[in-house]
Amino acid sequence: MADKITIFWFRRDLRLSDNHGLFRALESSKNVLPVFIFDTEILSKLENKEDRRVDYIVQTLQTLNQFLEKTGKSIKILHGKPIDLFKKLSEEYDHSGVICNEDYEPSAIKRDLEIKEFLTSKGIDFQSFKDQVHFHKDEILKSDGTPYTIYTPYSKQWLQKYDIENIEHFPSEKHLNRLIDVEPQNLSLKQIGFKKTGYEFEIPHIDPDIIKNYHETRNFPTLKTSEMSVHLRFGTVSVRKLAAEGGKLNQTYLKELIWREFFMQILYHFPKVVHQSFKKKYDHISWIYDENLLKKWQEGKTGYPIVDAGMRQLNETGFMHNRVRMVCASFLTKHLLMDWRIGEAYFAEKLLDYDLSSNNGNWQWSAGSGCDAAPYFRVFNPTEQQKKFDPEFIYIKKWVPEFGSKQYTEPIVEHKFARERALNAYKKGLQDA
Repeated sequence: MADKITIFWFRRDLRLSDNHGLFRALESSKNVLPVFIFDTEILSKLENKEDRRVDYIVQTLQTLNQFLEKTGKSIKILHGKPIDLFKKLSEEYDHSGVICNEDYEPSAIKRDLEIKEFLTSKGIDFQSFKDQVHFHKDEILKSDGTPYTIYTPYSKQWLQKYDIENIEHFPSEKHLNRLIDVEPQNLSLKQIGFKKTGYEFEIPHIDPDIIKNYHETRNFPTLKTSEMSVHLRFGTVSVRKLAAEGGKLNQTYLKELIWREFFMQILYHFPKVVHQSFKKKYDHISWIYDENLLKKWQEGKTGYPIVDAGMRQLNETGFMHNRVRMVCASFLTKHLLMDWRIGEAYFAEKLLDYDLSSNNGNWQWSAGSGCDAAPYFRVFNPTEQQKKFDPEFIYIKKWVPEFGSKQYTEPIVEHKFARERALNAYKKGLQDA
């Protein structure tokens, strides 16, 4: 009688090395079927069929399968609703369990619970493991057992628990011979209803020199960054490996990774933040909605060059420098006095490294409505930000070629007026709460 198989479900962990869930699957079974699902419920919500993220995933899977195919292995790539596909898999294969890595987004938790209930009813085990963070769920809590909502004490606890000399790694790459042999396969973008975007996947490379100098260079959009955010988002790099490198080379870099985990645990413990302000009273602010001004912000035609450069970089590449993200978010929520949810949704549509927890956390930080957010009276002056971080207009001229000419637009709102209007609107909204 043939041994039962174990299914490993790839999600936000698209790598073969140091993959916790994959390691546990390979450790527990001699016959592991690796599966990836293009979730039609997610894909159907993406109106733009030239989506860089979908292209990224397709290319990543192709890269993984090219490696596996040398030994007759392959990731089984499926397209459909996960619950329906697991029902079908339970009929096709005699399997004892499904293993994956944890996801902390509300919709993913709901999906996993539904699948777990179905599998359990069939006598099939469902297990998930911590992989995309160092500390998860209830591993870092206050002394009274409640979650932290302020970054600094959270980060102190995180660093106290973090033992850089004894980081556990999961050498999944050493046991790939336990994957079952399957016919090589790949789903093309066309087969799942999408188109090529021009994005070219590159295997992640951690540049130690960039990390070493991170504290000095991170705020300047003309200087190269580690470019690891997209790889962290899709798990093409191990967060354990990246934190080990960062922790040894630069504490500022490591603390950026802690911010990422801070926002993840906020989303896990306070799922309401997906649609509501973390600080409820901020939902009483009277926002302004002006479709014409919103379009100018989206297209990078505000008359504030650092804002315009950032928005054009985002539209063209799917990326925006972190400092510029803050300036663009502040401009929408303070200068144009528009609801942070509008900006968050636009970034969610455009960012290649889009991550719900970080996007939501950073937009609420900029609007003042989030946990440990910037105070509402902090209004970035885009002109001063440009003087500090792009004094020679290198970044601006790259993305706004008409800057300095008669073709460049006048500011759509005056800074002093916008600042006063924002302060008054925030004060009134918070007083009325």
